[in-house]
Amino acid sequence: MSGEGQPTYEIDGRGLKVTIVSGLWHHKIADGLLAGARRVLEASGAEITEVQVPGSFELPVASKAALDAGADAVVALGVIVRGGTPHFEYVSSAATDGLTRVALDTGKPVGFGVLTLEDEQQGIDRAGYPESKEDKGAEAASAALATAIVLRQIAGHARTSIPA
Repeated sequence: MSGEGQPTYEIDGRGLKVTIVSGLWHHKIADGLLAGARRVLEASGAEITEVQVPGSFELPVASKAALDAGADAVVALGVIVRGGTPHFEYVSSAATDGLTRVALDTGKPVGFGVLTLEDEQQGIDRAGYPESKEDKGAEAASAALATAIVLRQIAGHARTSIPA
């Protein structure tokens, strides 16, 4: 499992508008990711909006729309499990490249919570359940919040730095 060396910090998200954009595929794993992201955002005090899209392929366009509509950051959550066709590579690449492009085009953070998996167990191990080894939804939300704060600092509008 990755997660080794992961930073830990408490983030004050008050005054930030964050949209969670989540895909509906593989709901057992997706529900865990969503719960982790919600938990972090609620604890931070950020204003939260949620939208759901059919799958990971649709995450970039909905994320861009949320950022264009005024969100300060997006947490993109999706689950892609490898099958027997090249579909996995196409969707994984499109979601990753698309979300990167959204962040660069808008200048706003996109917390990347898209799991690319060989099997369902790998997802459960990362979904933030009590038996999970990691909580990738929480990690994606933390990254989006922390980056939004850094961008505010760079722009000269920050309240405080991210405590380590």
